[in-house]
Amino acid sequence: MPGTPGAPTGRPEPEAVQHGTFPAGAVVVKSLPPWAGRNYLLLTGATVIASLGSSGALIASAFAVLAAGGSATDVGLVAAARTIPLVFFLLIGGAVADRLPRHRVMVAANTLSCVSQGLFALLVLAGDPQLWQMALLAALGGTGQAFFAPASEGMVLASVSGDQAGRAFAVYRMGMNGANIGGAALGGALVAAVGPGWVLAVDSAAFALAGALRAFLDVSGVPERAPGGGMLHDLRDGWREVVSRPWLWAVVVQFSLVNAVVSAAEAVYGPLVAEQHLGGPGPWGLALAAFGAGTVGGALLMARVRPRRLLLTGALCVFPLALPSAALAVPLPVAGLTAVMFGTGIAIEVFAVTWMTALHQEIPEEKFSRVSSYDWLGSLAMVPLATALAGPVQDLIGRTAALWGCTAVIVLLTAAVLCVPEVRRLTRRTTAEPVAGVSGGATEPDTAAAE
Repeated sequence: MPGTPGAPTGRPEPEAVQHGTFPAGAVVVKSLPPWAGRNYLLLTGATVIASLGSSGALIASAFAVLAAGGSATDVGLVAAARTIPLVFFLLIGGAVADRLPRHRVMVAANTLSCVSQGLFALLVLAGDPQLWQMALLAALGGTGQAFFAPASEGMVLASVSGDQAGRAFAVYRMGMNGANIGGAALGGALVAAVGPGWVLAVDSAAFALAGALRAFLDVSGVPERAPGGGMLHDLRDGWREVVSRPWLWAVVVQFSLVNAVVSAAEAVYGPLVAEQHLGGPGPWGLALAAFGAGTVGGALLMARVRPRRLLLTGALCVFPLALPSAALAVPLPVAGLTAVMFGTGIAIEVFAVTWMTALHQEIPEEKFSRVSSYDWLGSLAMVPLATALAGPVQDLIGRTAALWGCTAVIVLLTAAVLCVPEVRRLTRRTTAEPVAGVSGGATEPDTAAAE
């Protein structure tokens, strides 16, 4: 398995270079890090490809609704149609991923997303798409994501040894967020140049290629999972894991509302502000690309920095997430909005890496997908309501007041989470370095290799 000590890697071991065992005059080429094994590279490559397509499709779907004559409420309804089945099937997806081979669940989910986006593209390219048709295909894509997300959560961390998990996850997210930069910028430009239908078609092709790469994951060493006590038993077990950890449920509750208002701002209000004040989809795509650039910077930072108080560091970095909605409320010109999005991307990436590192450290591997599904459920449960109500709220109190309300919700909830003692106190556990001359070299029980 990748990252397992002693496994053949096809690369000269560092000790061989140090001890001069290569022939005189041999050229030693700097190789990948030892933890970047086959599964890690496949998972990272698939995610980069999928992110390239999906970040552009996010812009394309909103402008497809607007191009068809839809209103702000219609944009919110299509966004909600994707999220409702995602929320509904998440717990089932988590239980399934802890029972079946996770890579097969991921491939099946990618196939469903490929089909839904492909049909969405054909519908838009054929002309005169109906709102109910776009909502139905968005719901199909959300169903695929509901099964994909719990299965994929932690897969990268499980493909490397525990002591390298944080660095590996930061590098993985660096690649993913770099793809989001290119995808958002290219997606916004393509929507303006050739229309949203072709961008949705590219997203469909990206899902197909990503699923093909994930089908080649090496799971020959994965032990068979012991049969559990039924799906309801598994779901109750996952619930107990969540509620027994105050730091876990506090952050999940926080993000149930934070993600809701952020989604309303970015999926509904952002495109409307861009259309009326910033010049259309191109500048909005640039702003989203700046956010992606910031997340790459944040991931690069977290590949080098290992904060001891994981959740305290992460929670403090959620405060800047309130800035984009404030910038849209003003609204700032494109340059100012781009700068705000860049800084926010850095901060939220620090949170993402510290949060996933904490989960990987604290949650047993065999229960990870179940716990992850509750994390996803809590984080997304309010999103459909928020996106569906974004248009009516704008009509009631005005877009500017709604955006300032989004800012206030994020600041107040983040301050409340910092009042939870476990959030302030949870620290990174370090592992002892392997003793020289001892075979094996694992620094902790290799539960991560169970993937």
